[in-house]
Amino acid sequence: MGALVWLASYPKSGNTWVRAFLHNLVHDRGGALDLNALPSSVKSDADRADFERLASRPLEDLGHAGIAALRAPVQRAIARAATGAVLIKTHSALTMVGGHASHAVDVTRGAVYLVRDPRDVAVSYADHLGIGVDRAIDILATSHAHTVMSPRHVTEFPGSWTQNVATWTTEGNERVHVARYEDLLADREARFAAIAAFLGIESEPETFRRALANTAFRELSRQERQSGFIERSHRQQRFFRKGRAGDWRQVLTAGQAARIVADHGEQMARFDYGDG
Repeated sequence: MGALVWLASYPKSGNTWVRAFLHNLVHDRGGALDLNALPSSVKSDADRADFERLASRPLEDLGHAGIAALRAPVQRAIARAATGAVLIKTHSALTMVGGHASHAVDVTRGAVYLVRDPRDVAVSYADHLGIGVDRAIDILATSHAHTVMSPRHVTEFPGSWTQNVATWTTEGNERVHVARYEDLLADREARFAAIAAFLGIESEPETFRRALANTAFRELSRQERQSGFIERSHRQQRFFRKGRAGDWRQVLTAGQAARIVADHGEQMARFDYGDG
């Protein structure tokens, strides 16, 4: 029986970037690997097919509580089918949903949690969802927020940005490795090496350097232009937009930025997301 290792984050916080790095690191073949094959290295905890295998009736008939009730059984089934650690992407808060645990702790080995300045998250999320920035700011502030079921994914329960960050990071659990998106940008080699070390992934130095090079933002953007990316929303022109920190300064009004600080100031302060 295996154990689950979560790659957790609020949406638009660098999860795909880190998954691409790990995919290239583990399955190194010299050149950049197919972006659309990421699930072969890191599963999604919202993969509809996994839920359909355990559901006794159509998923649309279950409602949010029914989907929540299936989450832990699905996760335990994944662990039973594995012989080692299984990396799983999640955007759901570490919480209870309708009386059901969002994540099965009994089959969990640990987690990498990615956090990003919510002002940049709001800008990126608005583009991803094809909505206005003000609406995105509202969503970031909505406690117990959930996504809509799709042909590929079941409902996810990210909650608010504050709720998501707090539930994964405030207990000081040594089994959770926290990485800021901004630090990954500023010092890619050291920060990605720390993630690989936490996960127990060993590699030759050249393999590690290739994984970094093959998942640089410019390279990921090139791959998307060339081959497309299945995770791109139909509402956006491209998934890999800018890949930088502080873009909110050129996009948000002073009032919008102030709203985000008012909504999430406590958690922002914990991660040094000041007003500048």
